[in-house]
Amino acid sequence: MSERPPPLELLPATRRALHRSLAVAQARGRAPSVVAAVVRDGGPVWCEARGTVDGEVPGADTQYRVGSITKTFVAVLVLRLCEEGLLAPGDRLEKHLPVPQGGGATVAQLLAHSAGLAAEARGPWWERTPGELRPELADLFEEGAQKHPAGRRHHYSNPGYALLGALVEKLRGGEPWFGVLRREVLEPLGMTRTTLLPQAPHATGWAVHPYADVLQPEPAVDTGRMAPAGQLWSTAGDLCRFAAFLTVGDERVLGARSLAAMRTPAVAPEVTDWESAYGLGMQVTRRGGRTLSGHSGSMPGFVAGLWTSPAEGVAGVAMANATSGLAAASLAAELVGLVADHEPAVPPAWAPMPDADPELVALAGPWYWGTLPHALRVRAGRELELGPLTGGGRSSGFDPEPDGTWTGREGYFAGETLRVVRRDDGTVSHLDLCTFVFTREPYDPAAPVPGGTDPGGWR
Repeated sequence: MSERPPPLELLPATRRALHRSLAVAQARGRAPSVVAAVVRDGGPVWCEARGTVDGEVPGADTQYRVGSITKTFVAVLVLRLCEEGLLAPGDRLEKHLPVPQGGGATVAQLLAHSAGLAAEARGPWWERTPGELRPELADLFEEGAQKHPAGRRHHYSNPGYALLGALVEKLRGGEPWFGVLRREVLEPLGMTRTTLLPQAPHATGWAVHPYADVLQPEPAVDTGRMAPAGQLWSTAGDLCRFAAFLTVGDERVLGARSLAAMRTPAVAPEVTDWESAYGLGMQVTRRGGRTLSGHSGSMPGFVAGLWTSPAEGVAGVAMANATSGLAAASLAAELVGLVADHEPAVPPAWAPMPDADPELVALAGPWYWGTLPHALRVRAGRELELGPLTGGGRSSGFDPEPDGTWTGREGYFAGETLRVVRRDDGTVSHLDLCTFVFTREPYDPAAPVPGGTDPGGWR
């Protein structure tokens, strides 16, 4: 990954607003301690804590349990396997892993919580009981684990991610999923303080009495097979590194297309809650007019939140050691909004694209679908953008493919193929986009317009 310039320091007024947001959240949420941080332009720009851990103010290196943010890490591992061709998002789980429940669901459905599987694991509350109670995959589900037809609706399933963790182990030759995570994700990102079990300094998880200012410790068990659903411990410093990766990317860990798929809603949300959705291992929400992607997390004694705004290059992280009371995910989202609103992103300086392909540049400019004018724009990395010149209508960005075609990224043309069609002499005849013919002039009689053009021409 190329070196980026260090992010600009936050203005004093912005830091004051972040400080107050954190202080209010900790006081109103009655959390023993809270650590929060902000990432901008790929690097940390603010980190602060309130409360104490073992009598000391915690810092960026103090571990907290991050709960279901673990799922986003597991999703990265699964999508790495997809990039390597070891499995495909549309593969049924049973193709790769013999399981008594959930084998008919696809990998993508498991990632998006649309496999229809039960929300919780078999037996007593898995977050507070040891993994020895569920030693095998067959022990994860009660009878009747299929609650809904696969692919029909979003239904959050913790055991579904336990199956994905087992899938990673199977396709990595039996290596435990956390060992794979450490080698393939944590080490490349420099996340040395993210672990499966707590390592000092770490916070103790507390339950705070809802009607009195007293507390008691929560158990911190090893959840065994259920660990991929919420086991990880991490720090504000490490989560900032992970948030930076989720915001600006890192090809050493995951390709840009896979990362974009993670933050793209994969199934319709519940009809009563159209402000939130779920992608492939990431939650997606609308807040303050912006789209955020990330994940919330909770385990007994801990809550956490990580939200990113890739469009603005900002991410927020928050962790607290209380079972309930403080909404860490809301705090993280509020931090993103404060920075983005107080200090709107400054666009990078324009510069010509390096190593421009003259043949590709020659394609830029107006094209016509029938009589509707479109503009084809050429971007760096051989990416294209095509959209109507008159406003409205269908538009999309297009990613280059090795075979010389392009694939649409969004909207109506998402996943569709754009081809440049040439004549026998090598000159460009037209563009073909999922059977739509785009020509250099309206209804070009020399192009193979479906249905032909009137021999008399325009009159």
